[in-house]
Amino acid sequence: MRKVLLATFLGSAAALAVGSASANDALMKMSQNPKDWVMPAGDYANTRYSKLNQINAQNVGKLQVAWTFSTGVLRGHEGGPLIIGNIMYVHTPFPNKVYAIDLSQENKIIWKYEPKQDPNVIPVMCCDTVNRGVAYGDGKIFLHQADTTLVALDAKTGQVAWSVKNGDPAKGETGTSAPLVVKDKVMVGISGGEFGVQAHMTAYDIKTGKQVWRGYSGGPDDQILVDPEKTTALGKPVGKDSSLKTWQGDQWKIGGGATWGWISYDPELNLIYYGSGNPSTWNPKQRPGDNKWSMTIWARNADTGLAKWVYQMTPHDEWDYDGVNEMILSDQPVNGQPRKLLTHFDRNGLAYTMDRVTGELLVAEKYDPKVNWTSGVDMDKNSPTYGRPKVVSQFSTEAGGEDKNTKGICPAALGTKDQQPAAYSPDTQLFYVPTNHVCMDYEPFKVSYTAGQPYVGATLSMYPPAGESHMGNFIAWDNKTGKIVWSNKEQFSVWSGALATAGGVVFYGTLEGYLKAVDAKTGKELYKFKTPSGIIGNVTTYENGGKQYIAVLSGVGGWAGIGLAAGLTDPTAGLGAVGGYAALSNYTALGGTLTVFSLPN
Repeated sequence: MRKVLLATFLGSAAALAVGSASANDALMKMSQNPKDWVMPAGDYANTRYSKLNQINAQNVGKLQVAWTFSTGVLRGHEGGPLIIGNIMYVHTPFPNKVYAIDLSQENKIIWKYEPKQDPNVIPVMCCDTVNRGVAYGDGKIFLHQADTTLVALDAKTGQVAWSVKNGDPAKGETGTSAPLVVKDKVMVGISGGEFGVQAHMTAYDIKTGKQVWRGYSGGPDDQILVDPEKTTALGKPVGKDSSLKTWQGDQWKIGGGATWGWISYDPELNLIYYGSGNPSTWNPKQRPGDNKWSMTIWARNADTGLAKWVYQMTPHDEWDYDGVNEMILSDQPVNGQPRKLLTHFDRNGLAYTMDRVTGELLVAEKYDPKVNWTSGVDMDKNSPTYGRPKVVSQFSTEAGGEDKNTKGICPAALGTKDQQPAAYSPDTQLFYVPTNHVCMDYEPFKVSYTAGQPYVGATLSMYPPAGESHMGNFIAWDNKTGKIVWSNKEQFSVWSGALATAGGVVFYGTLEGYLKAVDAKTGKELYKFKTPSGIIGNVTTYENGGKQYIAVLSGVGGWAGIGLAAGLTDPTAGLGAVGGYAALSNYTALGGTLTVFSLPN
């Protein structure tokens, strides 16, 4: 065992010992080895693409289960494992166990970490007790626990190297997101938009856990880390007090803008990219103004946290269209010129293509034709409303007012896509997007703020679009034209992260529990297998012993599966999801399992 561990970690340990800059270089190099999966999204660009091609469109139909592993936890399993050499790291929802599994020793458990956390954190976790994964760097595994503890574990032994509190659950702040290691820092966001937190993105020193910088989503310039003259929004300086001017009084202090989504990084530009979520409360009448910088794409300097540019997608949100979904970085030609692009599939049903250097908006189009709250984005650069969505008054919860039920809004609050990450293939130059095909009724009501108590102020119901019965689509998207290339219907929302491979195959999971493989060019279904529980985890691939494997966590839950996960039956519970997904219990049950697939020998 000891020899195996030494062999596995010798190369990375030697490289990581020479300093933080080299640590980043080592991680960059490791991420370029397709045999491993060393970051939550596979790479800094968040492409979820693998160069492995042993499993391809011709033979994927022969896949079979190679091995399985029970996590021992029943709630929703989002995210996916890391694979570093012969070691796989598997995480769970609360209580946030981490397992190190030796792939060369019949998948023997090397170590298990199980933190002792106050179970009182569970009621302040909005939409199930999920966790989206661990990160690796400097010989450590980084875990953001539900109680907001960021812990650094020795990757060889599981021993705690350091830990730091990233928030306060008593205020409703919780930890659900996957950290990202960038150079000598660990980046991590915070959850709690439904509890009126003042959300932030924070960088910690990888060696000590000391806080290096923290940038809030809303507040004074020195707290949100913007330069009034140098930080831009759609090419223009944001100006002094850009956030404060868009809130009434001190509302920004409980303004939400949570940062629980994915983080990407461009090493050449030294910028990290992430999104901020909904403003608090969900009742738009109680917070007049644009509520900046909630619902915003952020581009920040990785060393200092200073924002280079921002773009608010849904000013004065009226529907809970969190902007936290991943930013996928690609280098593609636009009008014959090479561009460094950022593509983002927002909860609001619009897919954005931007220049990630400057923040220029290039494309903003609906990626589900049923989206109806907006007629589209004003793309006229000379217009005073340039870059803003044009709201259809019929579906405005602000126009309807308090205690008025606005019906037939598409998408529902969980968006055309929630946290389930899309994938990008440089081979096809297409994006593969798991989507929700769901609409809602939304009734805002007045709510008062109490620290640690829900600060929502809206009642919801969810259902498929009128005249339709399916609640999900898995689509291929062209980010340069803003068009759907192909679309596959699914009975329920596709809440699993996608994986694209050089074998011309795209993988995803379904809420009923199927792992599916489809042809990257046509969308034709090539393989499916029903795992023990519904899949809200992200599909991963790796190579070990000369063989390619596909791995996915199943374990139904998350917002869509909260009824099953938490035993809820009131249709309006789970912020409306319980009623919308009531039929899910006919197809699957609880249980956390890692299922690993391979081709037959």
